[in-house]
Amino acid sequence: MKLPVYLSSEDHSKLRLLLAAVMRGKRNVNVSRLLDELGRAIVLEPSAMPNRIVRLGSRVEIEDLDSGDIDAYTLCMPDRADAEQGQLSVLAPIGTALLGYGEGDVIEWETPGGLRRLRIRSVAQPALV
Repeated sequence: MKLPVYLSSEDHSKLRLLLAAVMRGKRNVNVSRLLDELGRAIVLEPSAMPNRIVRLGSRVEIEDLDSGDIDAYTLCMPDRADAEQGQLSVLAPIGTALLGYGEGDVIEWETPGGLRRLRIRSVAQPALV
C-alpha cells in the first residue's frame, strides 16, 4: 500500500501548469508518474502543510537503504535543476518520488538504475523572505 502524498494547493497548481505545458510535447514515464502522484494527492492549504513534508523548495536528506549512501537535495522546478548545486527537478525520478512524502517515510521507486529504497532522513523548508 502506498503512503499518502500531501501537497499544498500552491504546489499542486504549479505542477498542474507544468504538466500541461510538458504534455503538449512527447509524454514520458516521468511525466506520467508525476501526473499519477498529483491525482492521488491530498491537497492542503499552504498554512496547513506540515513542516516535515517534502514540497517544492524543500531541502531533503535521503538515505539509500540498499547502499547506505546519504544525499541531500533541494526539490525544484525543472528550469532550476542543477545537479552540481544539489537542485533536483520534480520531474527527475527521485524528485517525483520524494514529493509529498514526509520525514521518516520509506519510499520504493523505480529509477533508470533500478528499484531504489529511500528513507527521508530530514526535511527543511526554505526561509520566507
